[in-house]
Amino acid sequence: MVAADSEKSRLDEAARAGWLYFIAGHTQDEIARMLQVSRASAQRLVSLCLAERLITFRLEHPIAACMELAARLKDRFHLAYCEVVPTDPAAPQSSAGIAERAANVLESTLRTEKPVIVALGTGRAVRAAVERVSPIDCPDHQIVSLVGNISADGSASFFDTVGRLADRTKARHYPMPLPFLMASERERDQMLRIDPISRVRAVAAKADLRLVGIGQMDQRAQVLVDGFVSREQLFEMMRLGAVGELTGWAFDAKGRIIKGGTNARLTSIPPQVPAQALTIGAAVGLAKVLAIRAALKGRLINGLITDEATAGAILKP
Repeated sequence: MVAADSEKSRLDEAARAGWLYFIAGHTQDEIARMLQVSRASAQRLVSLCLAERLITFRLEHPIAACMELAARLKDRFHLAYCEVVPTDPAAPQSSAGIAERAANVLESTLRTEKPVIVALGTGRAVRAAVERVSPIDCPDHQIVSLVGNISADGSASFFDTVGRLADRTKARHYPMPLPFLMASERERDQMLRIDPISRVRAVAAKADLRLVGIGQMDQRAQVLVDGFVSREQLFEMMRLGAVGELTGWAFDAKGRIIKGGTNARLTSIPPQVPAQALTIGAAVGLAKVLAIRAALKGRLINGLITDEATAGAILKP
């Protein structure tokens, strides 16, 4: 009990130091005097505040280069929404920047008084965004999964997001308790007719916002790495022309949903073509450029959150 009280007191001091430094704008020397600690202790408290995420930040400064890229993407692909964040030179594949902006979109949507339905895909960027959403009490909203969250070996996806966002918002939520792929098209159709499943799909069809990841279809494909498809199934879809996937639905270089292959047995909610509700793809990395560009061409998404390097590559002729 004494140890727990000591830890709470230290976190309280860290939060106070973080507020004084980042919000009130005091120097570490000033903070040391205010808290009656050494300068080194004040520095450690500020660092602890950041490490424990007692204080978080959102970049609000309009960076001209990012804004220009976003405007060009929006104009070329007739997007309803587009955000481009700076690329981290030290970690060009990092999804931290796009996750922060996606979290902002989620929060803005969920803070509205009118009841809304938010539909979520899966993947690292979407999960990272959900982890950054501040706790909100919004029980009148609904959160629904677009993707079956059970892999081939029966395990649940680590990147499932619906339950996590529901924990943070107290919103009513609808997971998709189905295998990602069924053994046959007939079996898939039978499962989708089960009443609770059809109800979840009906909720998803009315979503006001869809937030999805976009995956490439190559030997580093997330659906392969995460165990949702086998190597043979992946190669079959590649032979059929697949360059990317959105909630598991494979599409070709023109953004056309491929007929047959794993798509015939997929339980995920199919994309609206063209996207009707605000459908934002969150994706970053040069390996995903072909997939992102195809999703934009096929109008599978009407919103995009990406970084400078990826945006520049998408816009190249």
